[in-house]
This record gives sequence, C-alpha cells and structure tokens, in this order.
Amino acid sequence: MRTYNAKNGEIERSWWVVDAKNKTLGRMASEIAKVLRGKNKAVFTPHVDTGDFVIVINSDHVSMSGSKWQDKQYYRHSRFFGGIKSLTAEQQRKKDSTFIITEAVHGMLPKNKLSRELIKKLKVYAGATHPHAVQKPQALSMQ
Repeated sequence: MRTYNAKNGEIERSWWVVDAKNKTLGRMASEIAKVLRGKNKAVFTPHVDTGDFVIVINSDHVSMSGSKWQDKQYYRHSRFFGGIKSLTAEQQRKKDSTFIITEAVHGMLPKNKLSRELIKKLKVYAGATHPHAVQKPQALSMQ
C-alpha cells in the first residue's frame, strides 16, 4: 500500500463564504486557515496547495473577547530608525477592518513559501456583498 500524494493539476477547488458578523476572531480564523490549507479534505498533502477559496463578508462586525479592542496592537515599520508605528485593534478596524482578519489567518498558516500562495485565496470584504457570486460559494459552517 502506498501513501497518496496530491498533485497540483488534480485538485478540485471549491468556494466558501463566511459571515463574520458576531464571530470571534481567533476561532473563525483557525477554521478559515484549515480550509485554505486543505485539511478538511481527504486528499490533504502537506507540501501541496490542496485548499479551497474562502470569502469573508462583514469584517466590520467581527468580535474579540475581553479588552482586546483597546489592548491589541498592530505594528508596522518604515525601515528608518525610530520608524515604528502602531495602531490599536479599534483604530485598525476603523481604518481597514479587512486587515484584522487577513493578519489573523496569515498568522495561523505555516511560515513558508506555501503560505504566501495560500493567503491569496482569502478574499475579505467589509460589507455584506462580494463580487464572487459567479463562483457559487457555499456557506461554511463553523462550530
């Protein structure tokens, strides 16, 4: 008996839609990372992109527990001395709420070249509409 290894050409990709309204950020991000990676499929292969596309809508209405909206910091650096800047999660939500979900999912993917390809299959939108109706996405159920 031999172990099955998926190949890039023989993977069927489907589209999933997630409504982030009143969902906890971390729990939602871990489920999305599993689907992007392909761990929900029987043909999962660690070194091959076997995952599906995920659309997240209503990123403005995602929730965090405790006082994370005031305590959690998002940092960026300009590469100049003293060029570090930070925003709280509340400020980042007002500026760009899609960044919060993208960063949470990106942090849960493996740290290698494959994750840079996987994150491109995540589409996040602040409102309730998305332009991917042609792909006929199915609702992703989360516990």
